[in-house]
Amino acid sequence: QVQLVESGGGLVQAGGSLRLSCVVSGRTFSSYCMGWFRQAPMKEREFVAAVSLNGSTTNYPDSVKGRFTISRDNAKNTVYLQMNSLKPEDTAVYFCAATLVKTSAAWAMSAYYNYWGQGIQVTVSS
Repeated sequence: QVQLVESGGGLVQAGGSLRLSCVVSGRTFSSYCMGWFRQAPMKEREFVAAVSLNGSTTNYPDSVKGRFTISRDNAKNTVYLQMNSLKPEDTAVYFCAATLVKTSAAWAMSAYYNYWGQGIQVTVSS
């Protein structure tokens, strides 16, 4: 059983920054590629970022590219999402997720993820 716990969310003004963390326990963290998704009220879950097993490959949608950075520390079983230049439209519940799929082109699809965290709220005020 793999458990994922997010932290670091909260309320921030537009233009500000937040760093989300996700600690993974249960099985070998370094066996999983990791992703972040978000879901705003009345909207579908949206891909935000993903990172490969060793952190060398990342993937972002255009909506966050250049503002968000995903990274991982395999020694700490933790994946991070650094969010800069936040906008009100970034407001959502953010989820981290783990996948055994190593093909970066698949990382944007939530169906490929095996385990999910409970989510954490990020609110960006204008």
